[in-house]
Amino acid sequence: MSFGAFVRRHAAAGELVVQPRAGFGDPARMRACLAAVREARATTAGTITLDSYTRLGDLESAGRALREGNPLNGYPLLNHSTATTTAMLDGLTGPDFPVQVRHGSAKPLGIVRGMIRAGLHATEGGPVSYCLPYGRTPLAESVREWAASCEVLAAAGESGTEPQLETFGGCLMGQLCPPGLLVAVSVLEAVFFRAHGLRSLSVSYAQQTSTAQDEEAVRALRRLCAELLPDTDWHVVVYAYMGMYPQTPGGARELLAEAARLAVATGSERLIVKTVAEAHRLPTVAENVDALELAARAAAEARRAGPAAATAGDGGETYQEARALIDAVLDCAPGIGDALVTAFGRGLLDIPFCLHPDNAGRARSYLAADGRLRWSDIGSMPLTGVVGPRPGGDRLTARDLMAALSHVQRTFDGKALEGPDAPSALTSGSRPSPDHLVRMTKE
Repeated sequence: MSFGAFVRRHAAAGELVVQPRAGFGDPARMRACLAAVREARATTAGTITLDSYTRLGDLESAGRALREGNPLNGYPLLNHSTATTTAMLDGLTGPDFPVQVRHGSAKPLGIVRGMIRAGLHATEGGPVSYCLPYGRTPLAESVREWAASCEVLAAAGESGTEPQLETFGGCLMGQLCPPGLLVAVSVLEAVFFRAHGLRSLSVSYAQQTSTAQDEEAVRALRRLCAELLPDTDWHVVVYAYMGMYPQTPGGARELLAEAARLAVATGSERLIVKTVAEAHRLPTVAENVDALELAARAAAEARRAGPAAATAGDGGETYQEARALIDAVLDCAPGIGDALVTAFGRGLLDIPFCLHPDNAGRARSYLAADGRLRWSDIGSMPLTGVVGPRPGGDRLTARDLMAALSHVQRTFDGKALEGPDAPSALTSGSRPSPDHLVRMTKE
């Protein structure tokens, strides 16, 4: 059974598929992690997250780390032999436990070929979402590489297993990106994947600052997929919040539970979890399992409280924003790859606070008093008449930016510290480092 079919089967049974992002350099530890995830008291899919060297194509450094016994922050798929990886997976993967490869690469062709050799057919990313926010690879180069990768992955389906590809477009910078743009890029990357031969897709959306806006956004995403991907098997995957995470255990748990409730309320089929360790360090296997089980319990409780509203609402203003952006991009060129490159060149797509040379960098967002993310400057994006001006017309200050970045963390930590979590839950040395903040937005 393919990854997509597995998710579809469990969604039909009213079960949310939950998934971690864990990866280990040592095959024995990677196998132990997958085994623990499989045995969790939840409906789970497995993950092999690759290390940073492999993501960047620096196989020499990954190999050196393996030889010298230095720890890696993920699994070096292309340095371990195919036999090593297949042995690591032996007896674990199957119809009841599919495994997805997560990588973060703007140039994933080698990774896609390597995972196929190891018998894996599900992965994620995208020509925009794994290029502009985090690196300097030219967008046109990423588009070419992703087109070739899609075609290689699609061809692997001829062996009888349906490949599955998930767009990371609904995550982008992880925070402070208004949902209209997140939804638009998620759908556009899915259209790109379909144009290059993939039929089983998943579209992503990252939990943001307002539950009401998040619900609207996921409904907009579902509506747009129904309109633009009618011949495709697709499902929605929600990501637990990807910005500054609560530092208290109670705050972290409640934010994850909120993500699970969002998934249920919008009929989303899969959830990528975060753990109580996110604000401090990389999580352990046990912490990942705890997060999976917590999310499963929260989803089950939400289902018992009332039926999912998968088709309720039309996506509201988020749909209107996303539709305007998508239509403008698709009008740029006959091919979706050329259209994406042209759209960014013209500023029709513009990611706020993104420093990539191919991003116009004129768009700016802000956190409104009602908790919603809105545009303070649309740059050249085709949103005139769709997006209203910011009240007062003032731009975001550095103080505003820092307050917005920490809003979710402060809100959920505040709730936790009013409850059973003791004030000492903010442990000494727990404040995230700048490097850790970068990692949180990437993963």
